[in-house]
Amino acid sequence: MSTQNPVFIPGPTNIPDRLRAAMNIQTVDHRAPDFVGLLKPVLADLKKVFKTETGEVITFPASGTGGWEAAITNTLSPGDKVLVARFGMFSHRWIDLCERHNLDVEVIECPWGTGAPAALYGERLAADTDHEIKAVLVTHNETATGVKSDVAAVRQAMNSADHPAMLYVDCVSSLASMDFRMDEWGVDLAVSGSQKGFMLATGMAIIGVSQKAIKASETARCPRCFLDFRDMREANAKGSYPYTPPISLLYGLRESLDMLLEEGLDNVFARHFRIAEGVRRAIDAWGLKLCARSSDLYSDTVSAIYVPEGFDSDTLTNHAFNAYGVSFGVGLGQMAGKAFRIGHLGSLTDVMTLSGLATIEMAMRDLDYPVKLGAGVAAAQDYYRQTRANGHKLAA
Repeated sequence: MSTQNPVFIPGPTNIPDRLRAAMNIQTVDHRAPDFVGLLKPVLADLKKVFKTETGEVITFPASGTGGWEAAITNTLSPGDKVLVARFGMFSHRWIDLCERHNLDVEVIECPWGTGAPAALYGERLAADTDHEIKAVLVTHNETATGVKSDVAAVRQAMNSADHPAMLYVDCVSSLASMDFRMDEWGVDLAVSGSQKGFMLATGMAIIGVSQKAIKASETARCPRCFLDFRDMREANAKGSYPYTPPISLLYGLRESLDMLLEEGLDNVFARHFRIAEGVRRAIDAWGLKLCARSSDLYSDTVSAIYVPEGFDSDTLTNHAFNAYGVSFGVGLGQMAGKAFRIGHLGSLTDVMTLSGLATIEMAMRDLDYPVKLGAGVAAAQDYYRQTRANGHKLAA
């Protein structure tokens, strides 16, 4: 029965019954004439989530990492220089991917718990008078540290330096949960996946692609085959895939988009903020600290929390699972053993969140953490009671 408990990891997220039902389909023919009626509207509605009118959305049967690889290999050539900041495990993995594709990677090292350093990006781009840097890479939401970066500020730094590099953004754990504005922020490639804000199973990489990036794909020389934009765009134009598509996920994505658009994107973002703020108030009541170093960096999809000195965060998450059947995120990279993570995105409500807070409180007390049982839950309850589901304060 413990499998009925929600997960509080930052992805894959809880799958609503409505989406499970949508994915529970019999085999259908993806070469049949009616497949176009599924695929083309899905691609059109995905543009609404990315907030792009000028770009296109390309999907592949893959995880977010496959989306990263597609973005890189379709638009760059071996030896091209890219500029990226490392401030968490997922920005680190993007660096590793670029290096394996023989790109010239210039890394701005930043403390974990900080965000993308727009000013440092700007300084480096201004110094690059020969425009050797072809791409700037930014992790919008660093899932390992619970840090949200200001993508608009990075774009402004690029514009101030009058630099022609393309802007690549990892929005895997932010898209469809926090506001993302592809056109307004001048993003050329935005990489996401099906298993987080879209509330689906893992298995689909979802990429927003600007016209500038599409043009770059015509001359890029990194090897690619399965993840080739050209093949996928040509097939998509006819309402098909160049190979067998993930049919069940596409039906699920159709239903997911319906759910998001029915709720309204602004309401989706407000719900995530409200749930996250309740979690943050609980963390404060416990006397614990977030990895994110300032409130402007707080993520609305995941909170990474330092455990007190002398405690091991992996022991805590293992105990929560073994004793209560609930999963929380482990610490990654530099955070391993030092921090645990509460994922609060996707199909989640304040009531579900309270169950997670109560569970981790019990686990901490079991392990003799200096935490008062009920303190975090009460702090979150007070906040949720004073706010409506749409984020507005209740009348007195």
